[in-house]
Amino acid sequence: MIKKYSVKKLLNQGKFLLNKKVLVEGWIRSFRSSIFISLNDGSTIQNLQIVLSTNKLDNLIMKKITIGSSIRVIGIVKKSIGKKQYIELQSLDITIYELVNPEILQKSILQPKRHSFEKLREQAHLRFQTNIFSCIMRIRHHIAFCIHKYFHEHGFFYLHTPIITTSNCEGTGKMFQITTMDLKKNQLIDYAKDFFKCKTYLSVSGQLEAETASLGLGKVYTFGPVFRAENSNTSRHLSEFWMIEPEIAFYHLEENINLAEKFLKFVIRYIVENSMEDLIFLNQCLEKWKKKKKNYLLEKLELILKFPFKKISYTETIKILNQEEKKKNIKFSHPIIWGMDLKSEHEQYLVDKYFKKIPVIIFDYPCSIKAFYMRMNNDGKTVRAMDILFPEIGEIIGGSQREERYDMLLQRMKETNIDFNKLWWYLDTRRFGSVPHSGFGLGFDRLVQFITGMNNIRDVIPFPRTPNNAEF
Repeated sequence: MIKKYSVKKLLNQGKFLLNKKVLVEGWIRSFRSSIFISLNDGSTIQNLQIVLSTNKLDNLIMKKITIGSSIRVIGIVKKSIGKKQYIELQSLDITIYELVNPEILQKSILQPKRHSFEKLREQAHLRFQTNIFSCIMRIRHHIAFCIHKYFHEHGFFYLHTPIITTSNCEGTGKMFQITTMDLKKNQLIDYAKDFFKCKTYLSVSGQLEAETASLGLGKVYTFGPVFRAENSNTSRHLSEFWMIEPEIAFYHLEENINLAEKFLKFVIRYIVENSMEDLIFLNQCLEKWKKKKKNYLLEKLELILKFPFKKISYTETIKILNQEEKKKNIKFSHPIIWGMDLKSEHEQYLVDKYFKKIPVIIFDYPCSIKAFYMRMNNDGKTVRAMDILFPEIGEIIGGSQREERYDMLLQRMKETNIDFNKLWWYLDTRRFGSVPHSGFGLGFDRLVQFITGMNNIRDVIPFPRTPNNAEF
């Protein structure tokens, strides 16, 4: 029986398979001089060169072949005469699965020319077959895999938290409501007759449920989809996206900060070591299209690994921004006042300019701008919160030490108008052996965006869900 190989495996093991008969399958990326086929099956950015023979069968196939067509090839592995590849496949037998009409191809994003990212999004069902998007998807896979790998190796348990919820974890922002009822205008709705007998929503976070699990299992993490209904049409926001949320018992803020830094560096190091081929291709695209400097992407990632992240308090951050504004005559759109929520212009200046593209961890934020579940500091004004800011994209992680004291948590819920009746179970955990505990949330898609160097987050997720767009 003839052994079947992926293009990646065949190219990697080719020198050990010289003069062997093998089987490969894939899509035709190019067809040159009526003899050379470039074949790709999605396993790698590299193509396998198929050399057609001059027999009658191959002559018939030559007349039919079009770019994008899917084929099965049996051939002999040979050392290539050309410089671009070490091996090639001398065809013995070719089976055509499906031909692509050239007229249809010319109207699609598979036409071999450069297309804008906006155009690729319009045909999202086909963009997996493009070089750039297949690169991004392979890197996305490796990032997801190594996240599970990191937590597994560090004693965390993977937790599936509910997607359907009655509560808003953050206490702010719009949520997608779900119902089986017929919602007519100006009609009073009795939610006691709804499927869950109450108002329900798509979850914005699995954090609160994960906290309860950590108070029995010690170390847990979630990795799943979350949903936010803000009408935000920016290059950094999605309505449906993926979050990683570890929660750890017996952890203080300092330990949480250290875990987050080590975790991010582990992921980036893993990608540099395991996705170099795709990173190099993306780097070449960025050089050509975005006029980025040579090795821009790789140098950006290496910089994350090279230096410890900068750690400063929120109060220090405000001082730095005020000093910079006076010293360098900079005018921010939003005035710098203690107690304000930092805007992206402040975050980007701090990381990109002040700290020269080294990630920054800001901690001890004013309680007035943070969620009710964050542990209050002794000053009564700030909470044990932390955000990690990355160059170019701003906040990538948000976390805190959680408020473990029953009375303090109850007080914060009252101050922030959190419905106690919906979150009684969360408060109740503080009466059963409560301990200091911490956690954070990492926006998975934003991390993929940073690692791949894409300008728009919609280009790093298979089928983006954004305001006015739920196609595919």
